Amino acid sequence: MYRLGVDVGGTNTDAALLDPYLRVVHTVKVPTTTVVEDGIYQAIAKVVKESEIEKSNIGYAMLGTTHCTNAIVERKRLNKVGVIRIGKPATTSIPPFTDWPQDLRGEIEAGSMIVSGGYEFDGRLISQLNREEVSRFCREIKGTAESIAISGVFAPVNKEQEQVVAMWVREELGDIPISLSHEIGSIGLLERENATILNAALMTTGKAVINGFSKALKDIGIEAEMFFSQNDGTLMNKTYALRYPILTMGCGPTNSIRGSAHLSGLKDAIVLDVGGTTSDIGVLAKGFPRQSSLSVNIGGVNTNFRMPDILSIGLGGGTRIYEINENITVGPDSVGYEITKDSLIFGGEVLTASDIVTRLGYAFFDRTEQVKHLSEEFCNRVFEKMTEMLEDAIDQMKTSSKEVPLILSGGGSIIVSTSLKGVSEVIRPPHYDAANAIGAALGQVSGEIERIYSLSQMSREQAIQDARKLAAEEAMKAGADVNTISIVSVEDIPLAYLPGNALLIQVKAVGDLGINKEE
Repeated sequence: MYRLGVDVGGTNTDAALLDPYLRVVHTVKVPTTTVVEDGIYQAIAKVVKESEIEKSNIGYAMLGTTHCTNAIVERKRLNKVGVIRIGKPATTSIPPFTDWPQDLRGEIEAGSMIVSGGYEFDGRLISQLNREEVSRFCREIKGTAESIAISGVFAPVNKEQEQVVAMWVREELGDIPISLSHEIGSIGLLERENATILNAALMTTGKAVINGFSKALKDIGIEAEMFFSQNDGTLMNKTYALRYPILTMGCGPTNSIRGSAHLSGLKDAIVLDVGGTTSDIGVLAKGFPRQSSLSVNIGGVNTNFRMPDILSIGLGGGTRIYEINENITVGPDSVGYEITKDSLIFGGEVLTASDIVTRLGYAFFDRTEQVKHLSEEFCNRVFEKMTEMLEDAIDQMKTSSKEVPLILSGGGSIIVSTSLKGVSEVIRPPHYDAANAIGAALGQVSGEIERIYSLSQMSREQAIQDARKLAAEEAMKAGADVNTISIVSVEDIPLAYLPGNALLIQVKAVGDLGINKEE
């Protein structure tokens, strides 16, 4: 069966068709529309028509989208969330929503309460749950809250109290969407709670994305299994995506990294994705994007769920170039999607990075007349400055001084030099400008687990074996074929500051797509 990959960006929506052997059949690029679903429909219709593939031969359809990121950044299309923290009396000094931007908090908060409960790091009870506290809060927010976020102290170690409170909430409020923190974030109560609240706030947006993609496929006549890109370079099925819309955040750069790996055949490299406004630099490690080890700030809120390790700089194909008193300034502002109207090579009056590389004979060979008045010496100086910016950024992402290969993706990569310091070779693979949609179509399905184990109760080997089993179960829930699941990474970190010989274990499992896992 063929695979259809779609990636929605701020400027363009890309679509790619891959054959059963994961070879690229055809790619297209259409402008992203105000009503995003229209752009998705146009991209799918165009790639199907131009490739002349029978619709019935498309078995899988994958979508990578910025919908959820945009909803938080724009403070739009967000659910009102009732927040329950299980942690009284231990955590009352810092209430939920502390340090949130006021405008985002005002858009999301339906109410919050800290109720009795919580666990120690090794699963020992802090205090018992109190049913009346939960019931009273539910009565207060009934009719206002559209979804619920539940977070408990050390819930990743013991999830039982979160599950009990969720059951009580459903008995009070009926079939309301509930997000549980042990399923979303890692160790660290406040950041995990924040990620859980954001996930709960994205329920309506996530559902709209899924329904929009489903409708576009149905209107075109494609009956394919739907999957959605996660921000670790893997996929999740419809059911999983409805529960965890926050996991789609940051999937654009990861799709580019995965697509670049496939197109180049490399498993370890730096990937440079250059658009019209920014250059995103990521690291390919064993075929997957390297994950960030830092807390991630989303829309002004600190969270600790997984995100790719990406460095963005203000340099792209539409970046504006200034010369003031013989001093050259590159960006950071850009003409963006207006490049085909504003830049010199398209008849405009704004000097951009694309104009510079055209004058030097690196791109747009049929448009050199429009920039022949530019001094070659000046253009070389600008190009050197652009190259230095990229070299510095690449250097920041490397973990050693050793030269590494660099894979280019994105239409703006015409501005990149073929020789860079610290880079062993610059690779521009075929279909590089649609690597994001190709990456979306490729995906395997993953499951991750992060837990603290007390080695006073079990051996290290038993703890790791338990974590491996839990990670494989998560991969199955996300839509992986049970017969193809393998463990791709295991990390164990002794926690010297906790008593009881504590060990933090992180495991990631990956498998091939399974059929009808959501039924």
